[in-house]
Amino acid sequence: MIRIIPAIDIMEGKCVRLQQGDFHRQTVYAADPVEVARQLQDAGVQYLHLVDLDGARNGRVQNWAVLEAILARTSLKVDFSGGLKNDEDLQRAFDLGVHQVSLGSVAVIFPLKVYKWLRDFGPQKIILSADVRHNRIVISGWQEETQISLIPFLESYQSIGLRTVTVTDVSRDGMLGGPAFDLYRQLSRQFPGLRLVASGGVRTIQDIEALDALGLDGVIIGKALYEGRIQLKELERFLC
Repeated sequence: MIRIIPAIDIMEGKCVRLQQGDFHRQTVYAADPVEVARQLQDAGVQYLHLVDLDGARNGRVQNWAVLEAILARTSLKVDFSGGLKNDEDLQRAFDLGVHQVSLGSVAVIFPLKVYKWLRDFGPQKIILSADVRHNRIVISGWQEETQISLIPFLESYQSIGLRTVTVTDVSRDGMLGGPAFDLYRQLSRQFPGLRLVASGGVRTIQDIEALDALGLDGVIIGKALYEGRIQLKELERFLC
């Protein structure tokens, strides 16, 4: 059964959501991300996707205190991303109790470094975050489009032991227009050995059911949850 992974995106210490990765199109949903995380846990959620948007934009983790507080006050299995750039960052995150780290820009710019982390920390600790726009990888908090195509990017990492990847169609993120079903269907067929996590565009429980039917490992939910389009009670059967 597909894993339900709510997202908390942090900007200036608050829980926000962006539209299509645009930092100028943000909605603040809560002043206290820690309280949001506690509410999710109380509802039976086990996993959390925590993004340091300030870190993603600035190239250095900015919200260590929020991460530490969520890990101290909940038992959620947190995957963390945004500004992780060196061995010390990863070690600090794992020492705090992070379950996994999600690596995006650094995996594009410094692949040899990420290859080393896969070897040193183990593939069970590393999630590749493949953010795409028009089938091209985007980096730096989705602000810069590269010339790297998604398929060869995934092939290169699978060949050195990667097990889990989150794929986000940036054009759909925060828009409630539905997930990129055709893309996930293609990737499921082409990469049967990868644990594929869908992100972006989820709007209803029917979207989650359809992604589950595709055999995906997980789905990240943000705006639809915060705006009440999906109720936590609807997710109960996926949380056991």
